[in-house]
Amino acid sequence: MPTSRIALACALVALIATSQPVTAQSRAAENGATTTAPGTTEAPRPNRSVTRHSGTFNGVRVDYRAITGETFLTDEAGKPKAAIFSTSYIREGNDPNRPVTFLFNGGPGSGSLWLHMGAFGPVRVGIPSDARDDGAPPYPMLPNPDSLLDVTDLVFIDPVGTGFSYAMPGTDPSEYWGVTQDARSIAQFIRLWLNEHGRWNAPKYLGGESYGTTRSAAVLNQLEGQYNDVALNGVLLISTVLDFGAGADTPGNEVSYALNLPSMAATAKFHGKIDYPGTVEQLTAETRQWAMQTYLPALMQGNALPPEQRATVRAQLSRYTGISEAWLDRADIRITPQRFYKELLRDRGLTVGRLDSRYTGVDADSAGEGPDNDPSFYGIDAGYTAAMNAYARSTLGYETSRNYVTIGGVRGWDWRLNAGRDSDTYMNVAPYISTALRENSGLRIFVGQGYYDFATPFFAAEYALTRSGFPRDRIQFEYYDSGHMMYIRDEDRAKLSRDIRAFIRQR
Repeated sequence: MPTSRIALACALVALIATSQPVTAQSRAAENGATTTAPGTTEAPRPNRSVTRHSGTFNGVRVDYRAITGETFLTDEAGKPKAAIFSTSYIREGNDPNRPVTFLFNGGPGSGSLWLHMGAFGPVRVGIPSDARDDGAPPYPMLPNPDSLLDVTDLVFIDPVGTGFSYAMPGTDPSEYWGVTQDARSIAQFIRLWLNEHGRWNAPKYLGGESYGTTRSAAVLNQLEGQYNDVALNGVLLISTVLDFGAGADTPGNEVSYALNLPSMAATAKFHGKIDYPGTVEQLTAETRQWAMQTYLPALMQGNALPPEQRATVRAQLSRYTGISEAWLDRADIRITPQRFYKELLRDRGLTVGRLDSRYTGVDADSAGEGPDNDPSFYGIDAGYTAAMNAYARSTLGYETSRNYVTIGGVRGWDWRLNAGRDSDTYMNVAPYISTALRENSGLRIFVGQGYYDFATPFFAAEYALTRSGFPRDRIQFEYYDSGHMMYIRDEDRAKLSRDIRAFIRQR
């Protein structure tokens, strides 16, 4: 074994104090829960494993249990309808007042492996930090000193149809595939978890990434908008999408062109397509102001925009985006993200990423309108998928024949709110957050955004959360010099960890 492999193995042994092989019998002894033996008629029981570990996080040594496996969601008669897979990291000592944070990713249809194996779990997958492809296996599995286990217990949740979660035979999984349906199931899981672990009076945090921020708002409504309240101390919104109407890149929606512009300017600067002497923070501040005060009013005039004003806007738009005035003139001074990915580096034969525009890719040809694929997704997905499957089955001792559904495990998503009483053409869950803030004086919101993220642009997140009805003093914005998954950049993973740790300690 090469020296580097030996060092890595030793590091993992040091991280994992005790991790015994787990059988169905040992799970039953510790959890009172096993899967049903083949050929029996006994009611199914959740499949779980429990292992014990130690690690150092933010310089603090923590002994903790990892509880990995299923929680059954039941109907009113107590019959299991779905199994939610989760991984809970609980500090030894059973402190009923220790904070707990519930985390999930987005999609909809994505498992929680991204936040789990990339940002906050005690072990992470090591992939390149500088926007390069993750290559082929084996991928390094590294102790993660940036995990939040020094300040909070962590529960990573896979919604139905993602990860190892599934609907029981006889249950239509579409019962869980919708904004409200999904949120209701996650809120049910959280209540069950609080019951099981005796944590009803503990400080509670909810966190999601991408569509997981949409889910966070909807779950917040399910937890705090009912008579049986579960009050939260904080919500973590990482790469935020709340107002789908404002962010829709469709003809006639002029707001989206303005909301995408600062991300385009940051990307153009990163790739050397514009000559801007200041920092990315200064550039994005300048483009925000110009977009709202000059660009959007011009777009809203449509074909009534005077030619001289159009020429002035076109010239400035070119200076901010690196796209030629001739192209902008043909595009009617409107740039969709899909066309920007292809046009910005067309002269180099490259496209830029959607999730993270620092990444570049090479298409089959350079003449098309949009890229073949997103280089910032295919540049990282293999490493995360391999890591989650290997880690769950080995270190966490979870035995299953199921495939871990990384992303894409749901279909026919119901985007309507309030059981269809609200139209799905302008889906906006931000009001759930403003209502919760007004009705819970102890609730605070953390918003983390990457400058190079076109899936959930930072300006769109600001737009959704700075409207009337939102108390600005309880919403904290933080920014990162990376994209949608800012934690893949080493410096930003450390910053994200520091920022959230400080946010939790402020209570």
